[in-house]
Amino acid sequence: MRTYLDWNATTPLRDEVKAAMRDGMEIVGNPSSVHSEGRAAKMAMERAREQVAAALGAEGADVIFTSGTTEAAAMVLAGRGVHCAVVEHSAVKVWCEQDLAVDSNGIVSVPDPARASLQLANNETGVIQDLPQGLGSSDLTQAFGKVPFAFNWLGITAGFVSAHKLGGPKGIGALIVKRGTDVEAMIRGGGQEQGRRGGTENLLGILGFAAAASAAQRELEAGLWDEVAARREALEDRLLAAAPGAIVAGKAVKRLPNTTCLLTSGWKGETQVMQMDLAGFAISAGSACSSGKVRASGVLQAMGFDDKAAQSAIRISISPALGDDQVNRFADAWESAYSRWRDRNG
Repeated sequence: MRTYLDWNATTPLRDEVKAAMRDGMEIVGNPSSVHSEGRAAKMAMERAREQVAAALGAEGADVIFTSGTTEAAAMVLAGRGVHCAVVEHSAVKVWCEQDLAVDSNGIVSVPDPARASLQLANNETGVIQDLPQGLGSSDLTQAFGKVPFAFNWLGITAGFVSAHKLGGPKGIGALIVKRGTDVEAMIRGGGQEQGRRGGTENLLGILGFAAAASAAQRELEAGLWDEVAARREALEDRLLAAAPGAIVAGKAVKRLPNTTCLLTSGWKGETQVMQMDLAGFAISAGSACSSGKVRASGVLQAMGFDDKAAQSAIRISISPALGDDQVNRFADAWESAYSRWRDRNG
């Protein structure tokens, strides 16, 4: 029986999402059509937009549906001369001057917030940033559904999210901007999404996204992620006791409740991922967008870790769907593999 411990990479579809998308298959109209079928599709889409806005605390802001965070980030960052740190996700930093300073805990200094983009939570380490007021934009992807926040309270102009990080379908996300913010369409065509993204809307994806956002909001309100945080802390205690030289990146600061980035210098992260995979556990050696590439994590290097330590990193990201037994079985498997590696390497 396999255990999935890579929730920061992507998440299984929730049952509520599957149901919403199945119901959506009965909606035949194009949201841009003026007949009854088109109006029904438009109404369903706008209800979904309101659900996503409510879950994000973005009532009154513009929610523009996109294919995901990568597209949403490009819409507001491309060609704008924005500054960021190397710890940002590649979808953001590809458009930025990567010159913001990062300390040993992964905290970023932002001298000019209006011209900067700063993630709310890091995908590799889980480190949560305190966003300065007046910030230009923020990647909210990893934080959405795991920690409480409201777009309207963050003091930012734009935010990016993807549905598949919180139990929704892949290939759908949103750009959230303060109402009246100028966003130039990258995809031109029929003027959909308030003229900011041409092309017929992905209605099934949008309906699934809304169902996932609402379900995630209920989980937060029920305190399920507090239970995840306690389970994560117990896991880290076990791993660090078994490997006294190991380090949890960002452990001294606020982190996502589910994320452990563990460094065991000298023991390759890719090797650990393969060993755990064979033992029935899915983890990663970093972000899903870069873990297939054999190189040290730029996030960890920016935090001051040398190549040997950074190349040893694994990311374990759990969820409310996992119980103590599953997490403990992973710890047993990892400790056994660590003991074998330690015995071979003195």
